[in-house]
Amino acid sequence: MSELDVQPALVSDLLVAFLREEVGSARLGRVVIGLSGGVDSAVVAALCARAFGPENVLGVLLPYRSSNPSSGTDARRVAAQLALPLREVDITGMADAYLAAHGIADARRRGNVLARCRMVVLYDLSVEWCGLVVGTSNKSELLLGYSTQWGDGAYALNPIGDLYKHQVYQVARHLELPPEVIEKAPSADLFEGQTDEAELGFRYADADRILHRFVDRRFSEAELVADGFDRALVRAIVERVVGSQFKRVPPVIAKVSRRSVTHDFRYLRDWKR
Repeated sequence: MSELDVQPALVSDLLVAFLREEVGSARLGRVVIGLSGGVDSAVVAALCARAFGPENVLGVLLPYRSSNPSSGTDARRVAAQLALPLREVDITGMADAYLAAHGIADARRRGNVLARCRMVVLYDLSVEWCGLVVGTSNKSELLLGYSTQWGDGAYALNPIGDLYKHQVYQVARHLELPPEVIEKAPSADLFEGQTDEAELGFRYADADRILHRFVDRRFSEAELVADGFDRALVRAIVERVVGSQFKRVPPVIAKVSRRSVTHDFRYLRDWKR
């Protein structure tokens, strides 16, 4: 048994309760999810289906012309299993209009543009659907800064943001999601042939063990190396965590008055008068 293991049945119940409370606090009962065909969005979709009923969960496919066809196939497989209403919006036109106009060839910039185009669509559909946008980034991705600000890093709430990738897989198996989705190589599908682990330069399995010790148990770098982890890998992961902190905090507002938003004027999400 790994120190990262969770009780997936208990975690699932807690996250369903979390979804109901947070969406209900906004006086809503519907949600919108971008279905990528990957395990993270599949888990979130399944939890939302349990929380609100599948008819209240809009799954959205957001392909680009270079997207892997298997991503759409797997997303549809998840939607069919969960009986979700499905919408497909091809973002090629909107993305290429900007990319071509400005001659953007850099893969990282192009990937960020695609991620932000997808979120534009999700937030627009959330108005039509009268539901909140639910995020699908896991704890490993958030800590490593492996997300796009105002792209996949934008959402109203996130049920799996405190689950490491290893734990997401455990919950996915408990929810009996399609094996094709669980077993595939993780990929943001932002450019042809992209996989998360190839882009990161290390495996999620190794990163999770280091992140859990570094973040949850507060091990120092020296203690991690003494524990048997490769020094270079530890340094690379710690640098990613520290260097991406700006992605995990709200935008900073300069304080010049007596009561400032995010400094002193802070209330619960469902604050009412």
